[in-house]
Amino acid sequence: MTPTDRTHRTVDVLVIGAGPAGLAVAARLAAAGVDRVEVLDREQRAGGIPRHCDHTGFGLRDLRRVMTGPDYARHHIAAAIRAGAVLRTGVTATGWAAPRTVDITGPTGLERITATAVVLATGARERPRSARLVPGTRPAGVFTTGQLQQAVHVHHQSVGHRAVIVGAERVSYSAVTTLRRAGAEVAAMVTDQPRHQTHPARHLGTRLRHGVSLVTDATVTELTGRERLESVRLRHRDGRTAAIGCDTVVFTGDWIPDHELARSAGIALDPGTRGPATDPEFRTGAPGVFAVGNLLHPVETADIAALDGRFAAAPVLRHLAGVPWAPGPLPVRVEAPLLWISPNRLTPDGPRPPRGRFTLRTTRFLTRPVLTVSQDGRTLHRGRLPHTAAPNRPFHLPADWIAGADAHGGPVRITAD
Repeated sequence: MTPTDRTHRTVDVLVIGAGPAGLAVAARLAAAGVDRVEVLDREQRAGGIPRHCDHTGFGLRDLRRVMTGPDYARHHIAAAIRAGAVLRTGVTATGWAAPRTVDITGPTGLERITATAVVLATGARERPRSARLVPGTRPAGVFTTGQLQQAVHVHHQSVGHRAVIVGAERVSYSAVTTLRRAGAEVAAMVTDQPRHQTHPARHLGTRLRHGVSLVTDATVTELTGRERLESVRLRHRDGRTAAIGCDTVVFTGDWIPDHELARSAGIALDPGTRGPATDPEFRTGAPGVFAVGNLLHPVETADIAALDGRFAAAPVLRHLAGVPWAPGPLPVRVEAPLLWISPNRLTPDGPRPPRGRFTLRTTRFLTRPVLTVSQDGRTLHRGRLPHTAAPNRPFHLPADWIAGADAHGGPVRITAD
């Protein structure tokens, strides 16, 4: 098929991804009077990950009330449609034909859409067993959390009788809830960290209610079984090995952004987050292309992603009004054991990040670390975190030091001592 066989349309804003972040930015833009706001999603139903999460805990930060995942998804879908945004599902963006021009395929065939602004809201995904390079046989009974939730809540399938969960972060405890509702026993949670990485009350409640044991400082080294999984083999940090009998294993966390569309546009990716490098106004290096949600910070809660969408609406409106495209030129880098920082570009005299702070992650537990911000050997900020920084959980750095950075200097660096 030649390019002339495609239907070519123009819109004001094209949002790619109909999860909480994409729906929130679309609702804000349409409510602000933008005429043609179109949201695309490759899934058959909009709403993103929350629509598979049949438990409460959604909406506290952005809606100020607690909802189940499906109710939360329905709320954001309704808000976007009510504001006037056009929502299209089962539609996949396959590539870029020109700046801000996207080729898509869907039920109506091939299309080419040119937008004044494109907002990437493609989210993040968990690494499956294959990407984690866990050796062994390939039996049935191997899931990620997302696959588990779809199997249980969408397709109402049996997922086994005795499970091991790989990971002990927030999403891992959601997997416990899903497995128990499906009638499966949770034999153990396994983490390579010295302790769990969720809120202490959540861990204690799970342990008391479901009797789940936590195996720390251990990694899964092999899966065994022919037709069905029979066990997982572990190696402890001290060299000991063990096996846990089970017919189901759920690999949780270890998130990676869905950055393929951004990468195919030649947009620079941040080496820490592996998502698009962006400034506090969600601007990427490609003029007119914004990025929001867990594509930028894999992975935060759904309501944090939705707040990203809300905050991004104002910069998009400024772009539509003709404000020159000038994303922050200074890269912000972190050094080990810190993992990433978001946003990761800035302009000293430019806007501050949403909520006046940067979000960071660490690879290991840090007890009340001292965070130092420096540039070319000059200290811009130094302060002690008032709590322990834990892997797989966000912590924050105030942004009041930005004005002291040199726009013509080298990268800004963040260290933890």
